Amino acid sequence: MTITRTDSTDPAFLSLVKKLDAYLGQVDGEEHKFYHQFNQVDALKNVVVGFEGEVAVACGAFKPQSDDTVEVKRMWTEDSFRGRGVAGMILKELEHWAADLGYCYSVLETGKRMPDAIALYSKHGYVITENYGQYIGIENSVCFRKEIKNNI
Repeated sequence: MTITRTDSTDPAFLSLVKKLDAYLGQVDGEEHKFYHQFNQVDALKNVVVGFEGEVAVACGAFKPQSDDTVEVKRMWTEDSFRGRGVAGMILKELEHWAADLGYCYSVLETGKRMPDAIALYSKHGYVITENYGQYIGIENSVCFRKEIKNNI
């Protein structure tokens, strides 16, 4: 597995995000329109893509949320690579990159209908926190937080 740092113009990333969006459309149903407005990728400067050989199999990104906090976005792993620790590698690379840039915390949002995602984030030291920003009051949203500066 090779992990590459890039940005949201990367064709491999964009290809994986299309699959992610199709999946989320199925999982979230009618709520997908609400979530989709917060998942635009046109300005993401911090993207990682995982490759098996020449094939892109996983991705993730982060964007600044405040001076000391990033928000993890657009996490996706191809079905045939799930359960192999690939998503954890992507998440760790994002955390290292954010910490290298001076950020102290990472937050993210996932849905209650995504138990695999909840398990992934819990396994990697994220703790459930109050819903933040646009997710305040959203029943399906589960928000997480992790200190990355001293916990990588």
